[in-house]
Amino acid sequence: MAEPVSVARNVIYCGVCTLPPEYCEYGGTVKKCQEWLEKNHPSMYERIWSPEVLEAATASLSLEAQERAAKDAKKKAAKAEAAEQKHAQQLANSVITIKRIERNKRKYVTSVSGLEAFGLELKKVAKDFGKKFATGSSVTKTPSGGEEIVVQGDVSGEIEEFLLEKYKDIPEDNIELVEDKKKKASAG
Repeated sequence: MAEPVSVARNVIYCGVCTLPPEYCEYGGTVKKCQEWLEKNHPSMYERIWSPEVLEAATASLSLEAQERAAKDAKKKAAKAEAAEQKHAQQLANSVITIKRIERNKRKYVTSVSGLEAFGLELKKVAKDFGKKFATGSSVTKTPSGGEEIVVQGDVSGEIEEFLLEKYKDIPEDNIELVEDKKKKASAG
């Protein structure tokens, strides 16, 4: 008896939600997934989303179930659209704060907060800052519970330029420069 031969399968994953295209409908970005699949794999799109296939899939359902399925699909699409709008609104309202903080005498640190709203990985960005400005840079927790990047030295202007240059999806209007003077302790 011959041994069964195992064959490697080439599985296609969606470029939007990273699920196999057959499961995109369970993600939250069905419309975008469909557009991606139609553009990149037209034959697979026809196999999954063509009107004939969708009709054949719903033909076996009762009329009531078909109506319910159509209603659910509409609801899901509306929900996905609302989530997308909310995300876009959140990005528009998000502000990256670059703060120059005086430590003592002529020593400064620069803190950058608000980057996570733009989907940036803080540790990677901190590493980029450290390399770019040849200085120490780390991610620290803020008292309010968030995280910020602290860079040694007064590099607030350069950080703004660097962010705009490297991360094109950050609008210039969403970056705010702040100078924080340390209060002198009164002898008392």
